[in-house]
Amino acid sequence: MISVSDRKKAISLIKEAVANGAREPEACKVLGITQRTLQRWRSSLTPIEDQRKNAKRPEPANKLSIDERQAIIETANQPEFKSLPPSQIVPRLADQGIYLASESTFYRVLKENNMQHHRGRAKKPCAKPISTHCATSPNQVWMWDITWLPGPAKGIFFYLYLILDLFSRKIVAWDIWTEESSENASILVRRAIMSEKRTLANEPLVLHSDNGSPMKGATLLETLYQLGITPSKSRPRVSNDNPYAESIFRTCKYRPNYPAKGFDTLTEARE
Repeated sequence: MISVSDRKKAISLIKEAVANGAREPEACKVLGITQRTLQRWRSSLTPIEDQRKNAKRPEPANKLSIDERQAIIETANQPEFKSLPPSQIVPRLADQGIYLASESTFYRVLKENNMQHHRGRAKKPCAKPISTHCATSPNQVWMWDITWLPGPAKGIFFYLYLILDLFSRKIVAWDIWTEESSENASILVRRAIMSEKRTLANEPLVLHSDNGSPMKGATLLETLYQLGITPSKSRPRVSNDNPYAESIFRTCKYRPNYPAKGFDTLTEARE
């Protein structure tokens, strides 16, 4: 809501602009209001203060009463329902010919009464921060990923491992294997370190990837620890956290000479 002082200031500014030759609709557009709004603010028939905060809004006809809310709470705490979420409570009540409220209403009432919490042995879901890295020169941040390449028959694939430099977009190392494993990833990381002559470098290096099984394997993590490389992970199910690796795979697979019918052998795929 726009305060009274801001409304009066807007009226004054538009009046000054019109006096200097500007068109009123264009002046209103600059301030982000319509000409009709300006006319309403200047009218003596309506108060300049915003009246929405003083409006009397009638209660909805289908608003739950106190007894109905209490019935929802009592039902959710019954022995047969106390371990179930509303998404299961409402259908079970419907099977018995009972309807108290919708699932969303159950969730809302339980939340208002501080009764909607994580239960069970599973770890409580949590929001993970975005992995953000800034590279000001080559070999500060590397990104890597694995993509599937079609094989000689349906259901048979080869796996392209690729490490990309964030700053220069240089392909630091790549190889193709017949399986996904952290052992193969470790071999590729060591090869990248050798090719970039970083075996004796003391500068920090970050290796960013998604949350795939090879990326979290103990063999790869131990290799990174030995080489002094800091691992970084994307958020679960968020491919945008590793966009450059995903983008180069699309560029590779959409080339005109890409074999759409697949590779016959591992040697052919590597060539």
